[in-house]
Amino acid sequence: MKHLLITGPPGVGKTTLVRRLADRLSVYHPAGFYTDEIRVDGIRKGFQLVSLAGQKQILSHVDVRGSFRIGRYGVDVPGFDRLLTDLDLPRSPSKIIIIDEIGKMECLSQRFIQEMEEILNSPKIVVATIALKGEGFIARVKKRPDCRVVTVTVDNRGQWPDALLQDVLRRL
Repeated sequence: MKHLLITGPPGVGKTTLVRRLADRLSVYHPAGFYTDEIRVDGIRKGFQLVSLAGQKQILSHVDVRGSFRIGRYGVDVPGFDRLLTDLDLPRSPSKIIIIDEIGKMECLSQRFIQEMEEILNSPKIVVATIALKGEGFIARVKKRPDCRVVTVTVDNRGQWPDALLQDVLRRL
């Protein structure tokens, strides 16, 4: 299996784990992005994408208006598509692509789905968090024979950083 998918319930530490992996793999110059919460007075208002090169783009926010919505959040699909254009991950020279996350908000972007399919079918190694639940593209990715799906829980999250780092290094 070439790709590594990290799943688990919200708040269990998937983003923290993928960020640690990105840091520990930095010598290989991975490309991609992670997700940060946007909080105001301790209340989550949305999510911001941060590329591994430092670019930032709001993915969703309670104040975003428009037709793309997941729960209480408006999703800025055109902004996300602009970030994807800037990153151009399918043509990145990097051998490792870090994605946080393959989730419902991200899958509102047809560009994201197309680029993820292209990357997953390429020689690149994908390390991604993925929604625990989901249909369509999310379910299809989890069923791919070239993807290892690891479920993180509160009880086992401490064991994963070293084990998954070694797993990715073996794939290189």
